[in-house]
Amino acid sequence: MDTHDHIGDNHILTSLKTPMLANAFEKSDEEKIENIQHYFSKIMEELGLDLSDDSLSGTPYRFAKMYVKELFYGLNPANKPKMSTFENKYGYRKMLVEQNITIDSSCEHHFLPITGYAHVAYIPKDKVIGLSKMNRLVDYYSHRPQVQERLCLQILKDFQEILETEDVIILINAKHLCVSSRGIKDKNSFTTTLEYGGCFNEISVRNEFFRICNLKNIE
Repeated sequence: MDTHDHIGDNHILTSLKTPMLANAFEKSDEEKIENIQHYFSKIMEELGLDLSDDSLSGTPYRFAKMYVKELFYGLNPANKPKMSTFENKYGYRKMLVEQNITIDSSCEHHFLPITGYAHVAYIPKDKVIGLSKMNRLVDYYSHRPQVQERLCLQILKDFQEILETEDVIILINAKHLCVSSRGIKDKNSFTTTLEYGGCFNEISVRNEFFRICNLKNIE
């Protein structure tokens, strides 16, 4: 048990890909909801809660449905948003920034919320993407058990592939309830992760991004 606590508190990232079983999608969502409902009712009973009470009787089902259909919908590739791109006919070659994209995720070590914002920018070459698609991709990767470093990298790599350019940058600021509500119980700290490629390797280009986002220069 001490080993498991140590791993969680040290925020270990083992892979760019979310760790998944090979048979992760052999069961339907309905089957998963039924199974999770059963097991969560056992957890509630172990905590001493009375599931015959009107207020608690439906909780195992609500919990299971929330996990499968809402909080962790991003685990299933079938739910990935279609990322249509368009030809850059107007020849826009400057930075395009989408700021304050909501991050609503969960820590994979304690299954507690991670909440904050992502700022994403790219410099178009031959392709551009609809603005709402940027928000949708961030939301998709957020809705799975995550480590913030992995979340940042997954979003970056996907945008680079979709847009066929390395000129992408992403910055995430987020609060972790596993820090604020347990352990050290620090209510004020937040975590910042930054990933980029291509022309954003140049300090001057990164600083332009930071200025647009009203952030201090991070060299």
